Amino acid sequence: MMNPRKVAVVGCGFVGSSIAFSLMQKGIYSELVLIDANHAKAEGEALDLSHGLPYTAAMDIYAGDYKDVADCSLIIITAGANQKPGETRLDLIGKNVAILKSIIPQITATSFEGILMIVSNPVDVLTYAAWKISGYPAHRVIGSGTVLDTARLKYILGRHLDVDSRSVHAVIIGEHGDSELAVWSGANVSGIDLNHFCEIRGHFKHDESMQRIYEDVRDSAYEIIKRKGATYYGIAMAVARIAECIVKDEQAVLPVSVILEGEYKLSGLALSIPSVVGKRGVEKILEIPLNEKEDEALHSSAGQLLGVIKELEF
Repeated sequence: MMNPRKVAVVGCGFVGSSIAFSLMQKGIYSELVLIDANHAKAEGEALDLSHGLPYTAAMDIYAGDYKDVADCSLIIITAGANQKPGETRLDLIGKNVAILKSIIPQITATSFEGILMIVSNPVDVLTYAAWKISGYPAHRVIGSGTVLDTARLKYILGRHLDVDSRSVHAVIIGEHGDSELAVWSGANVSGIDLNHFCEIRGHFKHDESMQRIYEDVRDSAYEIIKRKGATYYGIAMAVARIAECIVKDEQAVLPVSVILEGEYKLSGLALSIPSVVGKRGVEKILEIPLNEKEDEALHSSAGQLLGVIKELEF
């Protein structure tokens, strides 16, 4: 029987361990299993996290193996090669698809009935690969998508406009990578059209500002990797937010990576698209209004990913 408050994190590197820490801080699970090819590393992370339990919610944190995931409601896969300075996310495909092929059959060999979330990059391609390898229904296989990119957009817009980023409503869609796009046509600040709000704040060069902000969002990971070697805190908080939506059945709208089966006239790939997220995983993929330029950019982004997927063998 599935335990709705049990989660597993596969891969205990910077990203996986940061996700585990964020999940512990959320206090939404009663059991957290850490799995890593280096079992001692998983044991060390579990011990380190467990020593903070007196200051947070009660839960059981331990290093385990794939037999421990059968009754999980969510498995989060972060295992994979890290993006190095100068590498794009797409450069990681070959290595990380091979890693998925070694991990997922060990999950499907159990009676696992929960949600499979992919965080490893390139997340959209790997979400599609995980769906093909696992054979699970599409709604049960999701990726972290552009949830972090969207947070970066809200943060940078908030700084630009000197307003709380939680009041900014804007989204990044498409590939979680270099071909992603900002949906400026629907962006607003608490219901006020973005351009109008910009003018209230004394900003009138809209096209110039939007291009600069988009590039800052798109290149954020490269800037962080250049300075500290990896990104992990932001993605950990983004993944914890997705997990919270699942365990609480929030029916929240997040731009997760989803399997497209005709939406936006696209199929045969996963792409980061605003979707309703709840206890079943992807409850509904939303076809949001796009202007002509945004629609073209989305299909261009999809075209790049489709070209990559055609080269893969599942």
